[in-house]
Amino acid sequence: MSLNNPSDLRLSQLNEWLATAPAIKVLPESIRPASSDASFRRYFRVDGADGSTYIAMDAPPPHEDVRPFIHVAEVFGQTGASVPKILAQDVERGFLLLSDLGTTTYLNRLNADTAHKLYLDAIDALVLIQAQSKPGVLPEYDRALLQRELMLFPDWYIGKHLGVTLSDKQTETLNKVFEVLLANNLAQQQVYVHRDYHSRNLMVIAPGNPGILDFQDAVYGPITYDLVSLLRDAYIQWDEEMVLDWAIRYWERAKRAGLPVNPDVDAFYRDFEFMGLQRHLKVLGIFARLYHRDGKDGYLKDLPLVMEYTRKAAGRYNALAPLIRLLDELEEKAPQVGYTF
Repeated sequence: MSLNNPSDLRLSQLNEWLATAPAIKVLPESIRPASSDASFRRYFRVDGADGSTYIAMDAPPPHEDVRPFIHVAEVFGQTGASVPKILAQDVERGFLLLSDLGTTTYLNRLNADTAHKLYLDAIDALVLIQAQSKPGVLPEYDRALLQRELMLFPDWYIGKHLGVTLSDKQTETLNKVFEVLLANNLAQQQVYVHRDYHSRNLMVIAPGNPGILDFQDAVYGPITYDLVSLLRDAYIQWDEEMVLDWAIRYWERAKRAGLPVNPDVDAFYRDFEFMGLQRHLKVLGIFARLYHRDGKDGYLKDLPLVMEYTRKAAGRYNALAPLIRLLDELEEKAPQVGYTF
């Protein structure tokens, strides 16, 4: 992205705002891209006159609204978790100036030597946030929202990406699996849910690791959701034994913190897997939509891992076995276009 593009009106407006609005003195001429995003939001890093760096968010209305970000930053920040501080804001135009949590994501740092410590930090931060959850503060992760997310799978992954039209019988099969998942998801205890608590949105910082980003879509919903985002990450995979170990460590910490996790560890792990399957199906749909609707092909390479998660989770439970049969049917029908399940 060129920062000298005269047609980038939003960037020009952001620069003008940075030069005049915030009480903190920044150097607009130092602005440069900070990170990419799957939405319309853009993030830039800018130097301060004091030698510090800051993050400027461009969230163009009407596509984006900075108010949920501001609200969740306050809610999560009050728990003691490490989130960016909002230093200046222009809600109407969609500009924010934020403290900078650095450049090192979990995804950049994770390896066999660092993973255990980093994941335990992330689990501790998650428990810290969840333990202070209250109803009525964040939007509810209700049946309608869970259902809309599941529908991304047939609409975008099956229909657009695979180019397959489901028969009535196949649609009925898929809907029955959806009902099984929804019944489990809605029966789980409710806490604050980040919704994208994974290696690209967690920053390695000291002290207070991890720094937490991209939380504007947070809701009040199923207790296992963020743990699944963390441990069944679309961008990095770990051995099942390690995932199970970290999940149990979370379960132990959550119980000590008084969180309402299922008291039976096997039932808790089943909740984790059912919640994971809802998320995997949603992510398959989202990645397909990012490509087919938004022209972003960078997520295609992540589809096989998410499908692997999907098949493994569904294959472990009789109630979900029809999904495996459906996926096998779709694999035979799908045109060969260079990517596979």
